[in-house]
Amino acid sequence: MTPRVRRVALTGGIATGKSHVRARLEQAGVATIDSDVLARQAVAPGSRGLAAVAARFGAEVITPDGALDRGRLAAIVFADTKARRDLEAIIHPDVRRATDEWFAALDASRHPFAVADIPLLFEVGRDRDFDVVIVVACDPEAQVGRVMQRDRLTETAARQRLAAQLPITEKVRRADFVITTDAGYDQTDRQVDEVLGALRSP
Repeated sequence: MTPRVRRVALTGGIATGKSHVRARLEQAGVATIDSDVLARQAVAPGSRGLAAVAARFGAEVITPDGALDRGRLAAIVFADTKARRDLEAIIHPDVRRATDEWFAALDASRHPFAVADIPLLFEVGRDRDFDVVIVVACDPEAQVGRVMQRDRLTETAARQRLAAQLPITEKVRRADFVITTDAGYDQTDRQVDEVLGALRSP
């Protein structure tokens, strides 16, 4: 029987530090894939996904040069749960297919496990597709501050985005491993190394 690559999901809340953790894993030689990149590819100019978005949300979410106006679309979907669900129904099947194809193409002799960064893992029921789930977490109020600073949003808009995701406490409860990012990069990196050690253990 051909060995199978162990599927590890990396998730957490918005602005909890997933990108740093994924970069640290890559530096350690772990194969990773970023669902946000796949989601952008799914609605690239000229794609079927972008056409579907325009059909559902109108031409005003498309820029004059034919790209997705992410800011305008975000303002719609984070204020309307049904609109957000409709957008997810357009994008997520392509992301899931691309992720599955990526795992299938990996050589298990070189990559006994690999990591997919999936922000909405629990929200879309994809946790069942993975052998291990790592959750990156921080204090929810710190999340709000990070989102406001990173995305230049008002506090109301930042809290709206957090409310669109499962509470981080629930994600932590359902995790196999938890990495907290409240105390800075050094402590975060030590936790990443500990998780790597556990994953690499026979």
